[in-house]
Amino acid sequence: MLSTLEVDLRPGSGIGMFELGSSLWFVMAMLRGLQHLFPQVEVKFDAENASTTPVILHLRPHFDLLFSGYHQRLHTICLRKITDLHPPIILRYKDSVICSGGDPLVKVQITRAFGPTYPGDELRYPGVWFSFEDDAINESLKGGMPNTGPDQRSKEVRRIIVTQKETQSGEHDALDEVIPCPVMFAEISRAIIKIHHGIVLHFFAPSSSALHICLGETTVQDLNLDLGPPSRVFYKEDGRMAIHSPNPQLEEDSYSNDYFYNYFHHGIDFLISGKTHRVRKIILHSNVPGSPLFQRYKRCPWELEGRPEDDEDDTPPRMRFPDKFEAISHFLNPRDPPPQSMILDRTDDDDTITLPSPISRLYGYSGVILEVNEASQVVAVTLF
Repeated sequence: MLSTLEVDLRPGSGIGMFELGSSLWFVMAMLRGLQHLFPQVEVKFDAENASTTPVILHLRPHFDLLFSGYHQRLHTICLRKITDLHPPIILRYKDSVICSGGDPLVKVQITRAFGPTYPGDELRYPGVWFSFEDDAINESLKGGMPNTGPDQRSKEVRRIIVTQKETQSGEHDALDEVIPCPVMFAEISRAIIKIHHGIVLHFFAPSSSALHICLGETTVQDLNLDLGPPSRVFYKEDGRMAIHSPNPQLEEDSYSNDYFYNYFHHGIDFLISGKTHRVRKIILHSNVPGSPLFQRYKRCPWELEGRPEDDEDDTPPRMRFPDKFEAISHFLNPRDPPPQSMILDRTDDDDTITLPSPISRLYGYSGVILEVNEASQVVAVTLF
């Protein structure tokens, strides 16, 4: 027996369990626990521009979810095939059921529930609009000449689209970033990487201050107070990289008691010294669609800061996660070509995993290691 999908319509905010502004990482993690409602999930993105491509989740048969390209935030929700009974939908607005049991939702029901609105081919209200066509989620819909007459009252609603309410600056384009809203508060808006020093985290919040995390100084107590408890504490057991050290045994002994604080929901790992319990390394993840670690971590929108021109320069040059590896390498070391790389295959440790592009390369610079995929996108940055 199919579960009934009961959802409430919240113009400018969301539908059911989906809230505008939620991260791609959070929504996909939630869907893994809702397979009885959404057994088929299709992920679509532009593979040639994976770092900043908008991502669409097709949850057959009822939902299309559009996420913004830079911050990977839920931008637009489309509810369609309302009469499809696999599963059946009960749609509420405020305290009233406006559609249920596979019955069609028609134009006159919308105007009774929402009241009058401006003329056009769709019924558009702030934060929600009702379409009588079956176009794709990301096609722009323009208001046309008003349709009047007795037959128009019974026109069937094919799609319900929920977006953020338009601001005074004008219409919100489908490729724009999501306007910061409460569901995004306390989450990272950008992470400034200061080589050899640490990172500065900025958050989505009306009045939040920047958080400084310093290599060799910040303790686990600091992390717990400032970021909350980690998603996982993982004790470092892999010492294979020590073989590349001039003194492998000393290197392996130095890291033998270290452990990771994994903040999957922030897209950051911290390697903690087992002796001092201070931060030794910081790893920031780009969550690039199609990469081996896609959806293991939320996107951390990092910016790699260069040297300021002088002491009074408060806007030093920066490279950002969407920039190609070649540009970032030149930024880090403008006089030399990229260093020799090491090959990393994410499927080596698990024979049950198959990935279309499992290979990435590791490039080492002074204080920084870049993990780069086959499309020259930096999928992770390690700071030490």
